[in-house]
Amino acid sequence: MRNAKTCSSIEAGVKPNMLKLVGTDGKRFFSWDLEPGTFMIGRKPECDFCIPDNTVSRKHARIEVGPEGDRYVLTDLGSHNGTMVNGQRIAEPVEITRGDLIMFGQTEFRIASSDEPVSTGTGPTKTELSDEDPMNSVFMSIDDALSPLPTKVMDRPDLLPTLFDMAKMLVLPEPQQEMLNRSLSMISKVLPSERLAILFVSEDQNDVYTAATHLTGKTDPGAFTLSRTIVKEIITNKNAILIRDPKQDPRFAQQKSIIMSEMKSAIAVPLFDEGRVLGILYADTNSLMDQYDDDCMRVLATFGNIIAARILNNSLLLERQEKQIIDAELMRASSIQKNLLVTDPPDLPGYDLCPFQEQSRSVGGDLYDMKKLPDGRVLFLVADVCGKGMGAALLMSNILASFRILYESDNFDLVDAVKKVSQQMLNYSSSGDFATLFIATAEPDSGIIRFVNAGHNPPVLVRSNGSIEHLEPSGTMIGVFDFCTWKEDSVELAKDDLLFVFSDGVTEAKRDDEDYGDERLELLLVENRTKDAEHVVDCLMKDIDAYVGDAPRSDDITILAVKRTEG
Repeated sequence: MRNAKTCSSIEAGVKPNMLKLVGTDGKRFFSWDLEPGTFMIGRKPECDFCIPDNTVSRKHARIEVGPEGDRYVLTDLGSHNGTMVNGQRIAEPVEITRGDLIMFGQTEFRIASSDEPVSTGTGPTKTELSDEDPMNSVFMSIDDALSPLPTKVMDRPDLLPTLFDMAKMLVLPEPQQEMLNRSLSMISKVLPSERLAILFVSEDQNDVYTAATHLTGKTDPGAFTLSRTIVKEIITNKNAILIRDPKQDPRFAQQKSIIMSEMKSAIAVPLFDEGRVLGILYADTNSLMDQYDDDCMRVLATFGNIIAARILNNSLLLERQEKQIIDAELMRASSIQKNLLVTDPPDLPGYDLCPFQEQSRSVGGDLYDMKKLPDGRVLFLVADVCGKGMGAALLMSNILASFRILYESDNFDLVDAVKKVSQQMLNYSSSGDFATLFIATAEPDSGIIRFVNAGHNPPVLVRSNGSIEHLEPSGTMIGVFDFCTWKEDSVELAKDDLLFVFSDGVTEAKRDDEDYGDERLELLLVENRTKDAEHVVDCLMKDIDAYVGDAPRSDDITILAVKRTEG
């Protein structure tokens, strides 16, 4: 495939019967010639036509051009947000032709003739900035420009119908580029002009781009040139500007673009929302009869206010659609994560096991596991990964998978397993990724619990007589250093003893910045030690809910209660 060049003007030597793909992602303008061959479209820089927008897939679509340039076929490559042609999402290859409107994700394109001027009604092209300052001009604050229109202005026959038509755009689901072009066409009915233009302001507020133009003369004006002083005044101070007959200023006499020798008057007003300038609405005229005044500036500012609201609505719609996609992905990830966890405890005669997990977000970094090993021992594990959200969930899945691979090995060894998983994290995770964990095996007949506590908060062992012991850490957390060591400890569970393993989301559940705390947890465990494991967990969660109230959960809660019922 060939590398395609982005351009904002007509390149020499292009065959007039060929087509090109022109469009915008709302920030940049693209124009690509469609010569014979195959062109990959996507977000990857290696694509022939690279569109660096989040709604475009890495390999989004493909355009195939016939040897004679007589056939153009567009194919969607299974993109996440789809490819639309003239408002219809495509599933099969379709032929495209001049005038077709295409959307890759939320970016807007159309098929144009190669000899068509790209500055008319397409998308953002760079607007040149001049260091010349206007002399014969008037600045007006946008608040003054948006003051009620005088009666003589409101009596214009086309004004109210046009305002009503533009107001309807606030709820129409049309692509933004079509909206901009239609807006300028409607404004031209009310405000006499040679040229109307909408300019977008770059993210850094230093550049402006021509997003759409309307030319009554049907001629290509080339790139717009604006005074830096004008742009700064509009962007920084949110002022509108009325330029009265710039021909009288010798510094503008030679300008060929926005300040043309034939131009008699011009207006520029900011498109803004909540204090931020989104763009500029511009108009000029070369008629002495239609020279602009303050009333014309107010009319244009009123139209600009409607356009700005529609641009904002479009932005909010895109944000909502992106949020819906993210929410759907999170729901799917949450379902996958829940399916990774064991719901039914393994058979362990003489013991009562109860796992529980409640995540503070859709996905989280806590995990637990239970497994009956080939030699008859029952393994149980509780771990807490650093961080929250999707990153922690991915790390959690990696840790769980690593341990599960080791379960089937002969003579499963706790310390060896912890070392191997810790090394796996060091080799393939970021330097800030780590986890605390408590992993143990239970020998059913003897009641012996062998465990490794890798920096985890100490599980609570409640004896049948109400006394309490803590299973303290026997090594540091995993994934931190390659020279860490751990040791295996053991404890014996007698009949009616309760071992309570938990993540710090239990004791750090907050109300008014105060933690639920270890003391309250241990008191509840002692009071309910005669109950079965599930009852103990249920009582604890009800108590935490009552303590926290309506406050949002600050962390995931994971619990594994093990009670010996026979012995």
